Amino acid sequence: MNQSFVLNHGDVSIRVVRMKDAKKLERLILGNREWLRPWEATNPNGPNSFQIRAQVRGLLRQMRDHQGLPFVIEYQGNIVGQLNVSNMLFGSVSSAILGYWIAPEFAGRQITPTAVALAIDYLLSVVGLHRVEIDIRPENQASLRIVEKLGLRFEGTKERFIHINGEWCDHYIFAVTIEEVPDGILNRWKQNRVPTQPYPWKIP
Repeated sequence: MNQSFVLNHGDVSIRVVRMKDAKKLERLILGNREWLRPWEATNPNGPNSFQIRAQVRGLLRQMRDHQGLPFVIEYQGNIVGQLNVSNMLFGSVSSAILGYWIAPEFAGRQITPTAVALAIDYLLSVVGLHRVEIDIRPENQASLRIVEKLGLRFEGTKERFIHINGEWCDHYIFAVTIEEVPDGILNRWKQNRVPTQPYPWKIP
């Protein structure tokens, strides 16, 4: 698997994280605690670490083991967030789970859905996966807007799925398969061909 590449559309790009990105990511994460804390996974059995270098090292190790893909999201060449692909499975399952975050001042500017679409298209058309899943807390309206814009299918709820901010939290399940977006999910979105989906919420 290529361990150094960039995917871009306009001013938005995603690229594989590097060790030298750790300091910038640390500043973004620690500088936006109020924005990020409600959605961050926590360790129910011990302290939570903000040793970003160790986290980046672990993500790169997963990439070398073909278990994940760790990206940074860039806007006009500057790091504004992260997008991580985890639980990559091949063979008869051929799927992965995608998660993301972005600094608050860059939210709502089409950056995150563009980055997510770039990653999904890469996973389906280049890596050769069949299905990509995104799991989101029902309370996280900003993230729900992303899957709504891109038209991912709602598949149900994983109850008490991830330990977040001190408690086990339910997550909505969303997914897309290669058959649904043969020409790419980015193209479908940009060409206004996103189908209306029966989501269990109404975002104002």
